[in-house]
Amino acid sequence: MKELAALGALAARSADAIEADRRLPEELLEALHAGGWFRQLLPRAYGGGETDPVSFVAAIEEIARHDASTAWCLAQNAICAMVAAFVEPAVAEEMFARDPRAVLAWGPGPNARARKEKDGYRMNGSFAFASGGRHASWLGGYCAIEGTNGGRTMLFRADQAQMSDIWQVVGLRGTASDAYTVKDLYVPGAFSVARDDQAERRIRSPLYCMPTASMFAAAFAGVALGLARALVDALVALALEKTPRGYKSQLRESALFQTDLAQAEGKLRAARMYLMGTLAEVWREVEAKNELTLERRMQIRLAGSQALKEAVAAGDAAYHAAGATAIFERNAFERRFRDLHTVAQQLQGRRAHFETVGRYLLRLEPDLAFA
Repeated sequence: MKELAALGALAARSADAIEADRRLPEELLEALHAGGWFRQLLPRAYGGGETDPVSFVAAIEEIARHDASTAWCLAQNAICAMVAAFVEPAVAEEMFARDPRAVLAWGPGPNARARKEKDGYRMNGSFAFASGGRHASWLGGYCAIEGTNGGRTMLFRADQAQMSDIWQVVGLRGTASDAYTVKDLYVPGAFSVARDDQAERRIRSPLYCMPTASMFAAAFAGVALGLARALVDALVALALEKTPRGYKSQLRESALFQTDLAQAEGKLRAARMYLMGTLAEVWREVEAKNELTLERRMQIRLAGSQALKEAVAAGDAAYHAAGATAIFERNAFERRFRDLHTVAQQLQGRRAHFETVGRYLLRLEPDLAFA
């Protein structure tokens, strides 16, 4: 696909600036908006693409080969836009249809609260890890509703929040996953949503059977797979020219290196086939039945977690096999290694997700918060 190849090339050329400035540069943002990349999962009724999950994750994986921060922001912001299928049409039109550069971002706020007021809510809270928040036009935040046992996600214009620069991190620096605070903000009831609640779903396309947790699990595994692919490919290129210090022959002549490379390649290919095959199988059923069962959700959760885990292992193998070459910023390994391990440290990399699936397999009540 020419458009995806061109976007990947631009992301690669922008990588140094992204790393230094901790932002996606304007030229890259312009290309992302022009190509509708932030709208891949937005309903067609509001100018989106309603892209199927398999194609979406494959695109995220490809972009991650070139720059992980770009891929991460695309994944996060595109999945956030799925909320348009759950709000009133007038709200979705205001947020997305009227602005071709509209982007929604959000992050967790464990202590955020809202109280019922008139036809809406008065909210207070601080949120963090808002990937893509610096180029977002809208922000969201889940708030516990005072006097109830539940909560809702509040949606509001980005200029109504106070942003804080907290993103001094080891990897994924360009995601600008900063914090934001909202104080005494009134949010009309129509701009609140029980995210992923099928009772509030207004767009009947099968895509919106897919909960955001499942989409995040698959897409961020795709980021890890793209990074690991770039590391393994860089290792092959290195082996064709490098003669390690103290050795008489090139790296590629080493039987041990050949074995390690083949095992890393096999690990990576198996992980990708498992993730993409699972997604394709689940999507066929969702398209046919317009519903997603708990069993299928668990299959996505396991495939996403396993693919991410195996991608990290393959990437690590490539990094270590590259020797001292890998530690220099000018080479193809160091930034990708940091990015990959940053992916592994965030929510989707938790080992607890395997426990969730294990409980389900043993017919125990699983924690569905991130499944």
